[in-house]
Amino acid sequence: MKILIIGGGMGGTILANNLARRLTPELRSGKVRITMLTASDKHMYQPGLLYLAFGRVTPDELYKDQASLLEPGIALHVDPAEEFLLDDNKVKTKSGKSFDYDVLAIATGSRAAPELIPGLAENSQTFYTEETALAMFRALREFQGGRVVVAVGVPHKCPMAPLEITFMLHDYFKDRGILDKVKLHYTYPIGRVHSLENVAKWAAPEMTRLGITYETLFNIKEVDGKAKVVRSEEGTEAPFDLLISIPAHRGMEVIEKNNLGTGGFIPTHRHQLNMEGRKNVYVLGDTTNLPISKAGSTAHFEAEALGENIAAIVKLGAPVRDYDGKVFCFIEAGKDRATYAMFDYLNPPDPKPPTKAVHWFKMAYNKLYWTSARGLL
Repeated sequence: MKILIIGGGMGGTILANNLARRLTPELRSGKVRITMLTASDKHMYQPGLLYLAFGRVTPDELYKDQASLLEPGIALHVDPAEEFLLDDNKVKTKSGKSFDYDVLAIATGSRAAPELIPGLAENSQTFYTEETALAMFRALREFQGGRVVVAVGVPHKCPMAPLEITFMLHDYFKDRGILDKVKLHYTYPIGRVHSLENVAKWAAPEMTRLGITYETLFNIKEVDGKAKVVRSEEGTEAPFDLLISIPAHRGMEVIEKNNLGTGGFIPTHRHQLNMEGRKNVYVLGDTTNLPISKAGSTAHFEAEALGENIAAIVKLGAPVRDYDGKVFCFIEAGKDRATYAMFDYLNPPDPKPPTKAVHWFKMAYNKLYWTSARGLL
């Protein structure tokens, strides 16, 4: 059986390693082959970009060689997919090669798309790539005071990012001794400060306690760089001296070009994780259109469920479990306090008051991520 995995991010890497361990005898005998196609020979720890924007890590800490994270027996090709021929069970790559498969898993991820909003890319700071995170670091270092607005688009990667960046900005300005010169204003597109109701119930009083103002039902329409104002679809305006954005995300361009899903997100069965209408094509991580958070933990838990099921298909002829929508997210509540949200399809999150212990657990996980990517944590 030929198993082809598209994407070398967290979801694809954990899935490949999970399968390699579950199917070791089949790999050794040649009954199974696992192949990964990826766009880069480097693997990035994407959550670390948030800390890079504050100068708390350096770029080199965020990368490892992709090959070093994979179990023996996994064939890695740094040759991104360009054409999906699903009816023929084939994928063509940038180099012109063609890869056949019996089982296909697509984990291509998502990308920030600030260009969707006029003026947003040119007039705001964000942290979803190394380049933009470093630019934000420089902008924060040069900032001496004024009105800071956090503007949020949906959908976006990491559900807690808007809250984390806001609380971390508060403590950053406090540490620099300029908090009294800063007016921090948070905006969010729905009628509360976060999409998850219990998270919003925790966050809103925390913002009030810290003197952070917030505005809901604020969907970004455009940014006027000359007037230094961000305008909403609802007709309101937020003036700024520094604009921090969480841009709306889209799936990767290759998914859109192949018409696999609107906005680059593939219609996916919420429990079995197969592409709707395709029994041998699976989707995980940010690439799905599932109504759950686009987070590293989502990809992790999906990869574990999918690894168990694909291995069961090889060994038993049928899958054995459902993915239950499980997500776990840390929430940084400043420079040295954090809480977390754990939830699934049936159970909403219930964040507890932030503590230093949870923050340091998050810091430890940042170091242990590479073990997690190997599927050992």
